[in-house]
Amino acid sequence: MDQVSQRVQSLSPSATLAMSQKSNELKAQGVDIINMSVGEPDFDTPNHIKEAAKKAIDDNFSRYTPVPGYMSLRKAICAKLKKENNIAFAPEQIIVSNGAKQSLCNCILSIVNPGDEVIIPTPAWVSYVEMVKLAEGKNILVPAGVEQNFKITPQQLEAAITDKTKMIILCSPSNPTGSVYSKSELEGLANVLAKYPNIIILADEIYEHINFTGEFNSISQFESVRDRVVIINGVSKAYAMTGWRIGFLAAPLWIAKANNKLQSQYTSGASSIAQKAAEAAYLGTQECVEEMRKAFERRRDLIVSLAKEIPGVKINHPEGAFYLFPEVSAYFGKKHGDTTISNSNDLALYLLSEAHVATVDGEAFCAPGYIRLSYATSDDNIREALKRIKNALSKLA
Repeated sequence: MDQVSQRVQSLSPSATLAMSQKSNELKAQGVDIINMSVGEPDFDTPNHIKEAAKKAIDDNFSRYTPVPGYMSLRKAICAKLKKENNIAFAPEQIIVSNGAKQSLCNCILSIVNPGDEVIIPTPAWVSYVEMVKLAEGKNILVPAGVEQNFKITPQQLEAAITDKTKMIILCSPSNPTGSVYSKSELEGLANVLAKYPNIIILADEIYEHINFTGEFNSISQFESVRDRVVIINGVSKAYAMTGWRIGFLAAPLWIAKANNKLQSQYTSGASSIAQKAAEAAYLGTQECVEEMRKAFERRRDLIVSLAKEIPGVKINHPEGAFYLFPEVSAYFGKKHGDTTISNSNDLALYLLSEAHVATVDGEAFCAPGYIRLSYATSDDNIREALKRIKNALSKLA
């Protein structure tokens, strides 16, 4: 008997997690797989953060936490936002959740009603569309391909807005493309949104510190829209703390209160130990963040130079995050043995079986014709993976 709700039936499983699982299964069988499918720093959590967690255990931080997070952590987040982003928030405007993913979903569920439209520039992270579906909203996808560096224009944004538009989701630096909106580009979008005061701007800034442009710009810096920008961030990417599951939302008070109310009923507060670790991350030395950023920038330069040597692949020059998002349609219609490449999913599966490199089909990011490579891995793995990919693609004819 299948009585799964229509709500869950409407969702698609995460393609990134599915590909990662396939690669892990092959690894378990002894196949030498290089996994470039998962968006996770390969560094260990810095020692001073781990020490703070150990101390929290010894100090008996083992009881239920406040729904919006410890006051000490929320104050640390406010200090970070003021120092690094020059934006003033009160602790009551901060809601700490079980990862930035929950913060995003909380916000969407708190604001979007059935039938409301949510503008999503694509390529876009796999879960945005699914979260909007969960809220019974309507996804309005605005595509921007490699030829425009995966960034939408003010004209595209204006054309997508209707009287049903409730929200826009912006991600910069971007997963899956690594593109970063400049201050002037964000200002252009803000100028459009300033004309529509009922649209909430959900700014996913989880890759803020993995940025190779020399500065980070948030759309929240513009006075014309600041009172309806919701910032989503967390410790997973900048501090190599993916498994600690701490993210946060910084929002107008009415949105923060709604998120607090929602979270109180289905997860309550985040882990006590992880929160104390996150507090140490924000208040402690930031040298570790810069060291990891430099490593990602070096890897970006390496993977871009190697990808440029592969015929038929179109790429941008990512300015942040740790992804390359090549356009691969030149290989569609080609064959190797019994395998025919009809789309990017076929190509991703071919690279897994033939090159033993795990990538993710661009279709998952609302961008058919592309694949995503994560370069959050060693220089040696990047060299070997790109060598294997180039060799496997050369066999297609």
